[in-house]
Amino acid sequence: MTLSYPRDWTEKSVSTLTIWLRGNSANAAEPMYVALNDSAVVSHDNPDAARIAIWTEWNIDLKEFGDAGVVLTHVSNLSIGFGDRNNSQPGGSGLMYFDDIRLYRPLSEPEPEPEPEAP
Repeated sequence: MTLSYPRDWTEKSVSTLTIWLRGNSANAAEPMYVALNDSAVVSHDNPDAARIAIWTEWNIDLKEFGDAGVVLTHVSNLSIGFGDRNNSQPGGSGLMYFDDIRLYRPLSEPEPEPEPEAP
């Protein structure tokens, strides 16, 4: 996907790319990855991500892309793929759903529960 806005992924202190995904247990077991600017790749922790058959939230720390060389103030495209990005093989098949691809600011720590007052 070519991006027109937002291209500055540091705006408003965002720090996380979140993708909701759902695959199918009949899919081939393939690793899943996200690439930014046709270069930096972050892979899903589950090597069988294509087979996850329930809606699952994948949170990616943008620092991983920055560490791989992406200039986060100028993100021009995002790609989601399966298999080995450096050795693409034609002929894959299966069904995947993606929803709510978003950028988020850091989650704040929940406030601790107040201690009960002593009697």
